[in-house]
Amino acid sequence: MVTQEQNDALTKVGPGTLMGDLFRRYWIPALHAWELPEPDCPPVRVKLLGERLVAFRDTAGRIGLIDEFCAHRGVSLWFGRNEECGLRCPYHGWKYDVTGQCVDLPSEGDNGPMRSRMKLKAYPCIEAGDLVWTYMGPPELKPEPPALEWVKVPAERRFVSKRYQECNYLQALEGGIDSSHVTFLHGGALKRDPLFVGSKGNEYNAGDTMPQFDIVDFEGGLLIGARRKAEADSYYWRITPYIVPWYTIIPPRAGHPLGAHAWVPIDDEHTWSWSINYHPSRALTEAEVTAMKDGAGIHVKYVPGTFIPAANKSNDYLMDRAAQKAGIHFSGVEGIGMQDASLQESMGPVQDRSREHLCPTDLGVVRMRRTLLKAAEDNRLGHRLPALDPAEQHVRSCSIVLPREQHFKEHARHGLFAPLDSEPLTV
Repeated sequence: MVTQEQNDALTKVGPGTLMGDLFRRYWIPALHAWELPEPDCPPVRVKLLGERLVAFRDTAGRIGLIDEFCAHRGVSLWFGRNEECGLRCPYHGWKYDVTGQCVDLPSEGDNGPMRSRMKLKAYPCIEAGDLVWTYMGPPELKPEPPALEWVKVPAERRFVSKRYQECNYLQALEGGIDSSHVTFLHGGALKRDPLFVGSKGNEYNAGDTMPQFDIVDFEGGLLIGARRKAEADSYYWRITPYIVPWYTIIPPRAGHPLGAHAWVPIDDEHTWSWSINYHPSRALTEAEVTAMKDGAGIHVKYVPGTFIPAANKSNDYLMDRAAQKAGIHFSGVEGIGMQDASLQESMGPVQDRSREHLCPTDLGVVRMRRTLLKAAEDNRLGHRLPALDPAEQHVRSCSIVLPREQHFKEHARHGLFAPLDSEPLTV
């Protein structure tokens, strides 16, 4: 349980808040690169950490992320015309470049003094891992570009999707590090989903509903180990890295690709849930990519033309009570991604953690909250932050069966901190 004050500190993300200031110190996944497919294409609305912005790719291919609203009379620049290295407001023709600088103010003429003073808020952007990333913090503290393994692998080894989630980022992130719910919520899906079937680990999940958790610190965050009974003299470990501030990597099953998430706050009550499948040493197969595009695994199907899941709050997530009763889906909701999202959203826009009753399987959640609060306080004090150094982002998940006297801290390092292009450690 946390106090209401602590819950507010953890969940509020706007400018000047404890978490908002922390998150602005990191590169933030903002949108798919394909959402800005070519120079002078239409702009895209972007909302991050409570700020309403607009993104555009200019004539030279540079990406701008600027305040959505024109400095003149507040018109949304989403309606603007992207032309000749700038975004022009359709109301009175004021034009802004990728730095937010007003470069044309027709009513003033070429030599007026006002144009040079008009500059919108703007954030730098880079492209990496098929995404556009932005940095919203102090310019002098901008870190090196992101170096998560799924960002570094070749494009043919990676598939990335995002979905709109109607709740605070924290309850989504907490679901991403909670291995204990898999046996119940996803038990049916593990038997059928093409990106999860065939793993011996599925049997261990079904056979032990009381996993034991052990948490190990590493430079970039936490290694959250969930231990289940395997054969008589061994344990089945699934180790989920939590990388500050909002990244998780799902332990693999059999030879399937690894899964990962980034839980990025839109505002206090909405989240971009980025879902990534990647393989460190091979290209994804055509069958795997087809399944991902069709909403298998951690991905979802969409309302056409949006990033809103087809199964969503407005239609009760297409709940199938008959399938629930028959044990096909423990929750009655189809798909691993929406099984998670539906229950996370059911907690309300922002979960009231002062009313919860935690148990030993929530140890990873407790440690993650403490890690975030400590990092946020360290940020306020000007101390060093975890996972800003690219080397501290170099970790992957793994699953492994070990003799009972061995601990993953020593005996799974070769899988957790494996070199690029190496095979995953999986069961």
